[in-house]
Amino acid sequence: MQAQRSFLDDGQGMLYIVPTPIGNLDDMTFRAVQTLKDVQIILAEDTRHTQKLLHHFTINTRLLSYHEHNKKERTNQIIQKLQAGENMALVSDAGMPAISDPGHDLVKEVIAANLRLTVLPGANAALSALVGSGLNTDEFIFTGFLPRKKQAKEDVLHRLDRSEMTFILYESPFRVKDTVQMIVEQLSPRKLVIAREITKLYEEFIRGEAKDVLNWLHENPIKGECCIVVEGTTDEEESKTSLWWTSMSIVEHVNY
Repeated sequence: MQAQRSFLDDGQGMLYIVPTPIGNLDDMTFRAVQTLKDVQIILAEDTRHTQKLLHHFTINTRLLSYHEHNKKERTNQIIQKLQAGENMALVSDAGMPAISDPGHDLVKEVIAANLRLTVLPGANAALSALVGSGLNTDEFIFTGFLPRKKQAKEDVLHRLDRSEMTFILYESPFRVKDTVQMIVEQLSPRKLVIAREITKLYEEFIRGEAKDVLNWLHENPIKGECCIVVEGTTDEEESKTSLWWTSMSIVEHVNY
């Protein structure tokens, strides 16, 4: 059990989770800029990339790298600095840190050490894509990046096929066509939206039935990071009476 009062000064430092723009630099909030100026250290996934952002907003705070390959060795150092009273900010290359991002592990460690953290609101590709898709926003699932291996990807899609909730995926432009094709093959017919280059000059939404979007992709190669937003199943009887695991054998249940 833990009850955190984020802004009650206990003499220890605070970790600020600071979203950064996903394309348009004007999406940086006043609070985010001021926070990055006020903290002692900014933890960045790619310091060279973040340095460009800091230069744009005349922020001179010290940078320290924190990424997938050094997070284990960095974590103790970060915890010690927070315990000593230093305030730190965590940023990712774009968008909300800790979403499909190694920052999630740092958040867990800071909480486990009974240290304070706070999350600033800001740019997020998944929510922007969902709202712009025109699909149902009442309930939704964020799935992030699908596994790379075909069978593992099929397993995830098989589970999602039974849900009435809209689901959101992140995907590379190099794999988006293959992923949409797998959605067409593995899921019951439904609407699908690709949102790419969100907030940038070439922002684009491709909306339609999944099979029609796939046909469009065959004729129109796309660039830029993509969000795929997929309608939940519209077969109410199937979604209520069928569970994704019912067709599995006992051996498959054990191995899953």
